[in-house]
Formats: sequence, C-alpha cells, structure tokens
Amino acid sequence: MSSTVRTAPRTAPPPRPAAGPVPFVDLVAQQREVDAEVQDGLREVLAGAAFVGGPRVSRFEADYAGYVGVGHCVGVASGTDALELALRAVGVGPGDEVVLPANTFIATAEAVSRIGATPVLVDVDPDHLLIDPDAVAAAVTPRTRVLIPVHLFGQSAFVEQLVPIAERAGLAIVEDAAQSQGARRHGRAAGSTGDAAATSFYPGKNLGAAGDAGAVLTDDDATAARVRALGNHGSEERYRHDVIGMNSRLDAVQAVVLHAKLARLEGWNRARRAAAGRYAELLADVDGLRLPVAAPGNEHVWHLYPVRVPDRDRVLEHLRSAGIGVGIHYPVPVHLTGAYAHLGHAPGAFPVAEEAASSMVSLPMFPHLTEDQQVRVADALRAALEA
Repeated sequence: MSSTVRTAPRTAPPPRPAAGPVPFVDLVAQQREVDAEVQDGLREVLAGAAFVGGPRVSRFEADYAGYVGVGHCVGVASGTDALELALRAVGVGPGDEVVLPANTFIATAEAVSRIGATPVLVDVDPDHLLIDPDAVAAAVTPRTRVLIPVHLFGQSAFVEQLVPIAERAGLAIVEDAAQSQGARRHGRAAGSTGDAAATSFYPGKNLGAAGDAGAVLTDDDATAARVRALGNHGSEERYRHDVIGMNSRLDAVQAVVLHAKLARLEGWNRARRAAAGRYAELLADVDGLRLPVAAPGNEHVWHLYPVRVPDRDRVLEHLRSAGIGVGIHYPVPVHLTGAYAHLGHAPGAFPVAEEAASSMVSLPMFPHLTEDQQVRVADALRAALEA
C-alpha cells in the first residue's frame, strides 16, 4: 500500500490594510462611546436649569480631585485661565519672575504675562523634552516667585528634582498638567506634587470636554478658596468683591461630558499606551527616526506621539499626501515667537527646544486608533524617510 504525503497548503501573506486616511485624532469615536450617558446628563441639567455651578459641577470636581489624589479641584473656563488663576492664587503678580520651559504651548507663558509677571525661559532635556532641572536652578533670581514644570506630551516632568530648588529659594511650584490626565511619576499623579496645578479639558486632551474647560488642583484649602473667588469676579460672597477677579467657571454641560469620560479615562489611557507600544515595534528599525520614550519612573499616557525626523517639512508633506493626519508640537519655541521677541532671545538660546521644534512630527494618537491604521502610518513614514 502506498502512502501519500500531505503538505500544508501555501498560506498567502495577510493583506495589507486598505488604503484610507488616518485622522490625527478621532473625537467622533470617543463621543459615540459616551453618548447615551451624556444625553441623559444633559436632560437632567436642562430640566433642572442648573447651568453654571450646581450639583453636576460639584460632582465632577469631587471625583476628579479624588482621581488625582488632591483635596480640591476647582473647575474653570479653560486651561489658560487655570494657569493664570493658580499663579495668582499662590501670590504671583507684576514684577515677579516665573521659570518655565521654552518647549511648551504658548499658553504657559501667556498666563504669566497676563498678570504682569515675566516668563523666564529655560531649555529642556534632550531625551524627553521636559524642563531641565539644572537649567531651572541656574535661572532662579531674587525676583523668581514660581517654577512651572510642564508635564508634556503625556508624561510627568521631574518635579521631585525641582522641589529642593523651590524649597531653598522659597518658591512655589505650579504644575502645568494640561497634557497629562492620568499620568504618574513614581506612583504620584501629575498635578498632585506642587503647590497647585492647572489642567486643560480642551476636547483633544486625554480627558476632554465638549468645548473649552479647565481646572485648578491643590491640597491647600486657602489656595482653592482663592482660585474659586478669583474665578467668580473676586467674590466669595454674592456682591462682595474684595479683589479684582475674572469670570471663569466650569459650566454644567461640560461637567456632564467630563464626568462620563472620567469613568473611561483609565481604559482610554491603557489603549494609548498599547498604541505607543505598537508604534515602537513598527518603527524600531527605521533609519533616521528618533522615537519618544518614557522617562524612568513615569507612567506615560501618550497625549501625543512626537517622533523626530530629518528634513521634517518634506516628511510632513509626504505623510499628509498619503492621507496621514499629523501635527507639529510645537513648530516655534516660545522665545522665537513674535509675542515674546521682547525677551531678547536670539536663535541658539535654547538649542534642545529649537532642534526639537525643527524635527518633531506628531503621529496619530487616540484611544480608538486601530492596529491597521498604525500599520498604514508606519508604512507611510518609512516611505517618506526612504524617499
């Protein structure tokens, strides 16, 4: 009897993902996930007509304070307002200096300028693009009042290295936590280490509202009370105005959206970390590419995924032509903007921030990003660098 040798059928390689545009961020998918809960909350707000303040705002403030691990969360109208109010609450005023990184969104410096203080810019570390503690120590003068570590791109700055600098000089630390909801350093949440912290709930953030919104976080009862009064026209009691304040309050509609998303934030951040891990694998062998990395001790939440490339503008155009949604964070360091030309910093003043500004490309990053979309991004980036 003869025997027949059976061979396994030849398996075709898996098909490449179908070509199609990849958005930089997909807020529609996020909204679909929370829509039913948001609609129920909005009906409650409209029925009760508690539009500014009220139980929905108080509930979100309490839950977000608990999530971060601080005593107080004071909701305000935007992240920029949150920075200004936090700075005012810790005593910054005209003539004071505030140290902050050159590599940040302009709002960090803008909040300082809006209260008549002077932003003192310093460079960032070359590996993570976070504020350089050695540069901070060298920038402190008798006029310095506050240090602002910016928790950039989704990971915490080296706040524990700034604390002894602040203690020696009697300075406050106000964290800019606008890009770091859920990030932790050595187990401590971003926004829980300094004297106060400001965060933004702009729609594209890891925890985003349906419009502008923000909050100030603090463990200090007096600081929280000052922020709340300053954001309510300088009033702790109706029609009693002891200081000049502003109108900056979180409205109930935004609180409804934020509360629905807060319940999903940890899961969404896990999805961002998984996406960052896939990018690292897909792009590990691409020549000429510098990938972002998390600093030791950091639990990164990947608000952004900025890679550094040679000939950035050509690569950017290639990616956009291929239907890949990309961004630049940030194309011009603060000291080279027209708004801050008066500080007198020439090109070359902060070389690390300047090099990053000329080479960074932010790739698509959001919780609902699929593996197929990431493969398409990686293929397009590889092709752009090989062209």
